[in-house]
Amino acid sequence: MANWRDLEGADELFMRRGGGSRMEAEEGHKQAVDVCSVSSVGRLMRFCFSVMFGFGGRTMAAAEKLHWIPNTQRRELAFISSLTHLKPEDCELSFIASSGAAVDQTDSELEDELSNVAEDGPWQTRRGLYLSISIMSIPCLCSMAPRGLAPFTRLNNSSMALVAVGNASRSEFIKHLKRYSSTNNQFSFSFVETQCVRAVRLRPRSHCGWTDETSEENEESDSKNAPIISTEGTYPWNIDGELLEVPGEVLIRVHPRILTLFGADVEEAEEKPTKCSCI
Repeated sequence: MANWRDLEGADELFMRRGGGSRMEAEEGHKQAVDVCSVSSVGRLMRFCFSVMFGFGGRTMAAAEKLHWIPNTQRRELAFISSLTHLKPEDCELSFIASSGAAVDQTDSELEDELSNVAEDGPWQTRRGLYLSISIMSIPCLCSMAPRGLAPFTRLNNSSMALVAVGNASRSEFIKHLKRYSSTNNQFSFSFVETQCVRAVRLRPRSHCGWTDETSEENEESDSKNAPIISTEGTYPWNIDGELLEVPGEVLIRVHPRILTLFGADVEEAEEKPTKCSCI
């Protein structure tokens, strides 16, 4: 998955498919792609395809601390560490649902509408404990999730997929994760909510925290009454596989069809499906 910090001048992104990207461009194989923007306290921080808070963010933070270890082992160790210390985040989650009527609108009309709706649109709000919150503007296909982390969204449907995993036991959360590599529906759990959205606002509601030094008995206890609360004033976010630490509220918006990919079969996974050996 492509990563970048600034989209200025990146209105055309060439995706190499077996070395034939220039030929694909000449043959007119184009695919418009939606992109997310991540802002905090009125300041634009990133453009990206996927945003993860909670389990995804803390796994990335754990991996950053193991930078001397080879990539594969580092990811697995970080994954195991995050599962071992699994605790929910106390959050206020707000979103603006997608109307599904954006297909016939022009890019400029969509951008104007989204700019207005992110300021004073019909926000729906949830408050509670969440193990994981993910927002994705594309399906995010990978070898571990051949159907995608968000199989119910598309590259250019002018919306984002919101997957909010509420508080649950470690065993139930692992069952949810395992289903990403299978044909079973990973969202068919009572503690998992999915929405097609145009904007998401997430505000951590806690001010002091649980750390890795928590006692063994707390690690094994039910997580319902022990949310993670940041002791450093910032919360880790996984932005397209990069760690971003943010102190407070974050706003994520979709920007419809802001990029153009050149290539065929761009919604198909390039890697063979594999299963995580950690779970």
